[in-house]
Amino acid sequence: MAVKNTGLGRGLGDLFARTDGEAAPHLKDGSVYEEIQISKISPNPQQPRTVFDEDDLTQLADSIREFGVLQPVVVRRAGDAFELIMGERRLRASKLAQRTTIPAIIRGTEDQALLRDALLENLHRANLNPIEEARAYGQLLDDFGCTQEELSQRIHRSRPQISNTLRLLGLPERVQLRVAAGTISAGHARALLGLADADQQERLAERIIAEGLSVRSTEEIVALARNGAPARTSAPRGPKLPSEREREISGHLSDHFDTRVKVNIGRNKGKITIEFASGEDLERIMAIMEGRRI
Repeated sequence: MAVKNTGLGRGLGDLFARTDGEAAPHLKDGSVYEEIQISKISPNPQQPRTVFDEDDLTQLADSIREFGVLQPVVVRRAGDAFELIMGERRLRASKLAQRTTIPAIIRGTEDQALLRDALLENLHRANLNPIEEARAYGQLLDDFGCTQEELSQRIHRSRPQISNTLRLLGLPERVQLRVAAGTISAGHARALLGLADADQQERLAERIIAEGLSVRSTEEIVALARNGAPARTSAPRGPKLPSEREREISGHLSDHFDTRVKVNIGRNKGKITIEFASGEDLERIMAIMEGRRI
């Protein structure tokens, strides 16, 4: 079966295009590039991401219908079928687009270090909420014996940031759900950890939402509560949450560059932040910007 060019002439379909009867192209690590049946791919049971925005998936599905899948998913063999390692959004959107096949890189080894590195790269690129990110850190630490220092170096986040994110898993489930939904920020959640009682944490989380408390105000309330002083009843509004337009553009650019992109639109100016995992990843992003083959 021939590999289709699914990337507007710029994706891996061009780089590894072949004719019928030719062997599947091998990458330098022994992996193979193929167009495979979507029905043969099962979800990754270790997938850290649990929340998928339906509107974003619909937009990505529309793009796939028109242009195809620009970036292949990554899978490994599981008997006669495959298990997904990276690219669940693309896989879900391809199903919505009613595609029967998808371009994929099939890992040529079951080496634990290779799978760990793939998950680390996926963690860096995925637009996870803080709770999903914390669970992903915990999974890597538990399943692969990965240290916080190794995590820090591999995904270019500081050890304190990783430690603070992991601490969010100590919050009550109801508070974690609010963090995952974005109704309170990770900064608010870290402040709540200063309260030892789960009921107090839940009550203050409700106040944060009802009164629009800022992170600083939340920290002050926690400090007062720990000292036994009465908490004040009002506080300034909390930080501005991303607008629908900002979320829409962020999602579009994240899909286009296959990495996390943040967009902030101000009254007079704005900012776009594109994250990359390594020098090689930066070169990949620059190639996309300049219209070069990767």
